[in-house]
Amino acid sequence: MATLRIPTPLRPYTDGVSEINVEGNNVSEALKELTAQYPAIATHIFTEAGELRSFVNLFLNEEDVRHLQGVETEIKADDRLMIIPSIAGG
Repeated sequence: MATLRIPTPLRPYTDGVSEINVEGNNVSEALKELTAQYPAIATHIFTEAGELRSFVNLFLNEEDVRHLQGVETEIKADDRLMIIPSIAGG
């Protein structure tokens, strides 16, 4: 199973859990498993149309999935996925 790291700002929606093990063949399936286990996090990751929110960055190991195949990027059992929300400031 791949490991999915939850950033601190999203942990209230995962009951404080910082990492979960997810199964799936690609990033999309891993995210579906995350939202099945913790439905409250879905609106913080996906738009109403089911698309990944623009401010949500996903990294597979060290690579931004946008530079790979997006949510269709394949994952392996020893991979590490990280959700990194964009931070705005001024």
